[in-house]
Amino acid sequence: MNLLILTNNPERASFRQRIGIYLDIFRDKGINCEVAKLPAGFLARRNLFKRALEFDGVFIHKKGLNPLDAFWIRRYSRRLIYNFDDAIMYSDKTPDRNSRSHFIPFRRTVRLANIVITGNSYLAEHALRFNPNVMVLPIGLRVSDYKIDSPAKSDDKIRLVWIGSKSTLGYIAEIKPALEEIGSRFDNVVLRIICDEFLCLKNMEVEKRLWSRDTRVIDLATSDIGLAPLPENRFTRGKCSFKVLEYAAAGLPVVASPVGTNSEYVKDGDTGFLVTDTRQWIDKITQLINQPRLRKQMGQAGMGQAENFNIDIVGKKLSNLITECITKDRCK
Repeated sequence: MNLLILTNNPERASFRQRIGIYLDIFRDKGINCEVAKLPAGFLARRNLFKRALEFDGVFIHKKGLNPLDAFWIRRYSRRLIYNFDDAIMYSDKTPDRNSRSHFIPFRRTVRLANIVITGNSYLAEHALRFNPNVMVLPIGLRVSDYKIDSPAKSDDKIRLVWIGSKSTLGYIAEIKPALEEIGSRFDNVVLRIICDEFLCLKNMEVEKRLWSRDTRVIDLATSDIGLAPLPENRFTRGKCSFKVLEYAAAGLPVVASPVGTNSEYVKDGDTGFLVTDTRQWIDKITQLINQPRLRKQMGQAGMGQAENFNIDIVGKKLSNLITECITKDRCK
C-alpha cells in the first residue's frame, strides 16, 4: 500500500509529532509513505497532485486547500485522508472574529476528504458539520525517550518549566503575575523556558534553554514542575496538550489551565492541578514547591498516564484508520 503525504512543512513540530513519528510504524504495517512538501507555484503543485495517481491514497496534514488545489487533488487521488490538530478554522491572532480565509479552506478540505482525523473532540465537532466520517485520535509520543537517568542536581533549586515555541510564548507571559509573586516568596525557584525565544522576570531567575531535539528531554527530566497555561478562546480550545504529555512522560507534576485537552490529560489532584486564576496558580505551584513527596507522587502517576499515548498504541490506531480507508468500505 502506497501513501502520498502532503504538508506545508515536514520540519514543523506539528508534522513531526502528528505524522513523522509514525513513519516507521506505517512501514512495518505495510504502508509505504512518501512525504512531499507542497510547492509554492501552481504548476508545480498540479504536477505533484497528478502524482497521486501513483498512490493508493493521499494524506493531507493540516493544510486547507484553495479551490484549484481541491479540484486537482480530488481528480487525481483515489482516497483522501485529512488530518489536523489545531483549530485551523480560526485565526490564532483574532480567535473571536470569524475568518473567511481560515474557515473556507478548512470547510472545503473537510468536505473533500474520505475520512477526517482530528486531535480532540472539540475539533471533531467542527469537522462533523461538513463530513460524517470523523475520527478522534490523540497526539502520541515515544515514552521511552523520556525514561533517562537524569544527573543528580548540583544545587537546591526547584525548576518550573515551560516548553513551547515563540508563537505560544505569550501563554506563559500571561501568568507573569503569579510567577513574580512566587519569585518574591522563594529564592530557590527558577523558571526554565525551553523555546527559541524567551521572556524575563523581575523576581525570578529565568533559565533560557534553546529547544533542541537532542537536549529537550534532559531539560525536562532535570526540571521539577511543568507549566501549561492557556487562555480560553475558540483557538486554544483546539489545543492537543502535547507539552502536558511531555511533562508527564518526564515524571513531572503539571499545573495547567483547564483548556483544550489539558482538562482531560491532567487528572486534577492526581497527576497535577487544573487552575483558573492567578491566586490558584500561586497556591498550587507553592503547594508543589513545599511538598517534594507530592511532586514525586504526581509525577509517577503522570508517567502511567503518558503510557496511554505511547506511539505504539496511537500509531497502530492511525495505521488501522489509513488501511481501512484505503482498502475497505469505511470511507464514503
